[in-house]
Amino acid sequence: MILEFVQGAALLLALCYLQTVNDRLWGERRLPARISSGVLFGLTCVVGMHLPVKLESGLIFDGRTVILSMAGLFGGPLVALIAGLMAAGYRAWLGGVGSLVGIGNVILPVILGLAYRALYRRGRLPITARNLLLFAVFLHSLELLLLSFLPAPLFARILDEVALPLVLVLSPALVLLGLLLQDVERRRRTEQDLRRSEARLRSISAAIPDLLMVIDEDGRYLEVISSNQQLLYAPSEQVIGKRLHEVLPLGEAERFLRFIRQTLASSEPQVIEYSMPTLGGDKVFEGRAQRLDGPLGEKRAVVFLARDITERAQLEMERRIAAIAFDSAQGMIITDASTRILRVNQAFSLITGYAPEEVIGQPTRMLSSGQQGTEFYQGMWQSINQQGFWEGEIWNRRKGGEVFPEWLTISAVRDGGGRVVNYLAALTDISERKAAEDKIRRLAFFDPLTGLPNRRLLQDRLQQALADSQRTAQYGALMFLDLDNFKNINDVHGHQAGDQVLREAAERLKACVRGSDTVARLGGDEFVIMLEHLDLSSEESASQVEQVGLKILADLDRPYLLDGLPLRSSVSIGVVLFSDAGDSVDELMKRADLSMYEAKTAGKNTLRFFDPQMQRAVSERLRLEESIRLGLQGNEFCFFIQPQYAEGCGLLGGEVLARWQHPQRGLLAPAAFIPLAERAGLVEDLDFCMLRQACAQLARWAQQPALAELTLAVNLSARLLYQENFVRSLQDLLSASGANPQRLKLELTESLLLDDMVEASVRMTQLQALGIRFSIDDFGTGYSSMAYLQQLPLDQLKIDQSFVQGLPEAASSLAIVRAICALASSLNLEVIAEGVENEAQRQALLANGCRHYQGYLFGRPLPLTEFEALVLESHQP
Repeated sequence: MILEFVQGAALLLALCYLQTVNDRLWGERRLPARISSGVLFGLTCVVGMHLPVKLESGLIFDGRTVILSMAGLFGGPLVALIAGLMAAGYRAWLGGVGSLVGIGNVILPVILGLAYRALYRRGRLPITARNLLLFAVFLHSLELLLLSFLPAPLFARILDEVALPLVLVLSPALVLLGLLLQDVERRRRTEQDLRRSEARLRSISAAIPDLLMVIDEDGRYLEVISSNQQLLYAPSEQVIGKRLHEVLPLGEAERFLRFIRQTLASSEPQVIEYSMPTLGGDKVFEGRAQRLDGPLGEKRAVVFLARDITERAQLEMERRIAAIAFDSAQGMIITDASTRILRVNQAFSLITGYAPEEVIGQPTRMLSSGQQGTEFYQGMWQSINQQGFWEGEIWNRRKGGEVFPEWLTISAVRDGGGRVVNYLAALTDISERKAAEDKIRRLAFFDPLTGLPNRRLLQDRLQQALADSQRTAQYGALMFLDLDNFKNINDVHGHQAGDQVLREAAERLKACVRGSDTVARLGGDEFVIMLEHLDLSSEESASQVEQVGLKILADLDRPYLLDGLPLRSSVSIGVVLFSDAGDSVDELMKRADLSMYEAKTAGKNTLRFFDPQMQRAVSERLRLEESIRLGLQGNEFCFFIQPQYAEGCGLLGGEVLARWQHPQRGLLAPAAFIPLAERAGLVEDLDFCMLRQACAQLARWAQQPALAELTLAVNLSARLLYQENFVRSLQDLLSASGANPQRLKLELTESLLLDDMVEASVRMTQLQALGIRFSIDDFGTGYSSMAYLQQLPLDQLKIDQSFVQGLPEAASSLAIVRAICALASSLNLEVIAEGVENEAQRQALLANGCRHYQGYLFGRPLPLTEFEALVLESHQP
């Protein structure tokens, strides 16, 4: 009987193998796996019931309780239900005396197996051999209890023949089957976890943008995983199985193989950077390798993760290049968008003298020299904003305050959105270049001995002057100068002395002309002066040139002192005027040169104009000026007197007006000789001559009662007033003549007072202390100022005839006269009007407070005898 039960139990062991095959067949598909598992358990029960232990017909014993209980424990409700239904159905079909008890032996193990499963799931009853044995004893005890419902004789026979073999065989069989199924379940779950883990790892590997490889110690690719095929040398299926030497260049392959073996020898990850050709082109990779704990097959291997760093490598290379460029000999500045300095290089510090910590955080305007105006910077920033770039020459300031030229390049750096985030400036100190350029320019355009422009620069300026003269209609002049007897200085004293004379002559020439004029040296002892923007009239222009020429003749005629030795070298000057751009530069130079030779021929130390007619006019003027000098020496100048009247008082005196009794031309009015005297510097001599005659006349009148109260007004030039010894000379003159200073009135012009008001006030105060009175001539025509009216010791204001002529009709003239009279009254000054020609003018003047007059209404300028006769006549009853 026991042997039969053992044969039945062997069937149970076959169930384990079938269950393993079933799990592998269905894998992760749980529902089909459970259904098929339930069918397997049911079929095993059916087969077991085909090989039962029989006591009699209809009463069979098999291992269904073991199978169904394990179906409930390990398969769950669905598996147990399917197996139970199949076993119960088949047992019912077999029938017999024990069919109902047999069906009960189907239901009982299913319920107990499910109960054990519930307790196990809740952690209250683990699956162990001991617990399974107890469960088996309990199960078979209940089975025997069910069998007790059979007829007593049958139950007694069962107890006698079946009970002990049943318990002894099926209980261990249940334990063994349970342990085997537990192992199958555990293996199934382990395989399931491995599959899930592998799937998860493959998903993670596929999601990694890097290249994942497994390479053995011989450099053979065992596995290649990449989501980007462009990172591979060839498709992965073509790479797997190949060695490094078949994929990489020989040098790189050897280096890579050494790296793999280094990784295998270390427990720490290893890093390598390498490059290789790929489907996406040549790329640079950063590889990180870690050895695998166990060998793959017979070879040890490493897992290798390669990251594409091509872009990073390029950026790094660009950064290194930029760093090298930043530390170049060119000064570099990086600023933020508001032009605050963020970084400078060493070249910047060498150029500007500023250390980095002195400028970082400061605005770039701290370097500004102030030599560029607002328009310059507006244009610069307009270019940067529109084009993102500007370059040009600019002047900046070093730390020590020195201003220097630099070539500056500014670039705007923008972010992805197009906003300016930085400015990059590169600057180069071009001081040496500018100095070299200036040196080259000076060598090309300036005389190295004197520093004056040379022939080339002179010709260029003369060409521009011709065009400008044609545009403005103003005359210009070219003066050709040659030092007289200069060769003798070179021959006697040596060329060094001659060079010193030339340098001194150049300085004297520059001092004789305006800053806008050009003084050039052609070579040797030849100089050229170009005068621009002269008068619109040729005669006046010639007169201006003549004045410059005379000054030059005088200055260069002075001796040159060389080591205490006086050397003389006068100059001969040839002049040509120009106003037409049609005249060529060469032609003008030729004419000036010819004029200079005429001056040489005329006896040197003289000036000649190229135009014969102009020359005659100049000569005539020179003769006239010489005649003035001779006239002053020969007492040819005399004065006329224009009467001056006071309202209610009659004739008070007169104004002295100079006349020239020329031996050949007769009596000449002031207009014929005053301008010439001023140009020739003789006007102060002429004024003093008039003063001398006026004082002498006042002294003679003092002896005649009818004339003793008369006053004389004498015009005074600026040159005479500001002469250092004028006050003393006038005092001596008054003392020598015996004239009463209270009868002398000096008339001054406004322009004269503006030259040096302080000095004028001092001298006038000294003279006023003597009793001399002062009058402002032509008041209102210049820059009339309350300042000098308050500061200067004045006695009288003379209203200019230009305001008197329009009276009484001209409202503006009337308003000016009224204002002058009111001003004079408030300052307690006397007012006299000149140019009074009719009674209406006198009435208008009188109505506005003017009570002193001078003009044709009262008398023209008269010779002394006629004036005295007029005075005597006015005193007759």
